[in-house]
Amino acid sequence: MKFTPITVKTVVKGDLDLVWRCFTEPEHVMKWNFASEDWHCPEAKNDLSVGGSFCYKMAAKDGSFSFDFEGVYEEVVKHEKIAYALGDERRVRIEFIPHGDSVELVEIFDAEGENSLDMQRDGWQSILNNFKRHVEKNHVNRHKIVSHLWFDKEAGDAAEFYLSVFENSRLIDRTELSGTPSGTVESFTLQIEDHRFMLLSAGPYVKVNPSISFMVSSADEEEIRHYWNRLSEGGNALMPFDAYPFSPLYGWIEDRFGVSWQLMWVKDGPITAKIKPALMFVGENAGHAEEAIHFYAEIFKHARINAVSRYGDGMEPNTPEMLNYADFVLEGQHFSAMDSAYEHDFYFNDAISIIVNCESQEEIDYYWEKLSAVPESEQCGWIKDRYGLSWQITPDRMNDMMREGSPEALKRVTEAFLKMKKFDLATLEAAYKGE
Repeated sequence: MKFTPITVKTVVKGDLDLVWRCFTEPEHVMKWNFASEDWHCPEAKNDLSVGGSFCYKMAAKDGSFSFDFEGVYEEVVKHEKIAYALGDERRVRIEFIPHGDSVELVEIFDAEGENSLDMQRDGWQSILNNFKRHVEKNHVNRHKIVSHLWFDKEAGDAAEFYLSVFENSRLIDRTELSGTPSGTVESFTLQIEDHRFMLLSAGPYVKVNPSISFMVSSADEEEIRHYWNRLSEGGNALMPFDAYPFSPLYGWIEDRFGVSWQLMWVKDGPITAKIKPALMFVGENAGHAEEAIHFYAEIFKHARINAVSRYGDGMEPNTPEMLNYADFVLEGQHFSAMDSAYEHDFYFNDAISIIVNCESQEEIDYYWEKLSAVPESEQCGWIKDRYGLSWQITPDRMNDMMREGSPEALKRVTEAFLKMKKFDLATLEAAYKGE
């Protein structure tokens, strides 16, 4: 039987891995797989493998009508394409095409013979538009991975400065907590481009250093020059802003608050993420960057290693097999990593840590067990891994508590978590509710 193919498409703001998961995982599918607000998708089952089947129930919310949309997969290439056959022999093909920090979805489906081609095109396009809204809501509002920066008293000033430097940025939240060992502390949550930051003023106990910097890539030369000029105000150049073999324009700057930024003009190549934390493995860690990124990729459920580059010969004191660059992704967040065998007077410390927002106690327990390697560093959700990198394993629910809670509720939650090493979500919930 000959069918008429129809093409619908959209461009979704989000990491490729996030887009793929939202399109294929049943808990996401149920939130977007309907064409209008008076319909929903109350059930979804998906065996995402060649020969596997899926079944999505499509139903009117008033209960007047429902049907099962189901098929069998004929081709599945993760992060690239999906093809399946419907029960009436029609075929559907979806391609995932990355474009920097966005993904284009192209969906080609065989039309059925009962409804007009325009009606079918509009219906499938509406579902795809709904998918786009779902992904972008997840991309903006929920971040599994957050970069946490500890300052003495400057978090507010730093937040104001970064919001003025980066045009595509906004303040998500400001929280004040009293009764901590540092007294009253302030935290500021920022969205800068595609990256989520949390800045904390909590006393002069640790100081940021270049072992973790933030790599900023742009295809716009004027934009990258703007970033350099602004971040240089009162700062210190670690590598001059100049042409290098790996980039026509690059510089490494330590800003007035001590935070390090690597700024790169990407003239022609793809940009996987506008901002990503860059981990430098120095001292005893030098030579362990590749081992570390494989370690992290094995722990996180949604992870991949995109690129690995080595120094090669003639780059002493770095050995040929050491990494001069790697790009990897954990839960949708891009990172870079490198080894440096030169003498440095800094190492990973608590001034910059990586927050992992967990949805359940089971998830908190999992990451705590897998990542924590220094028992004496375990306190208030903080841990250190085998390389000395600091992590905060926190319940995502705690973000809601801090944002929505009354001063009395926040005081109870603070008193509860200060007694903890690993967070106990049930105890925090009870404290929040005053039970």
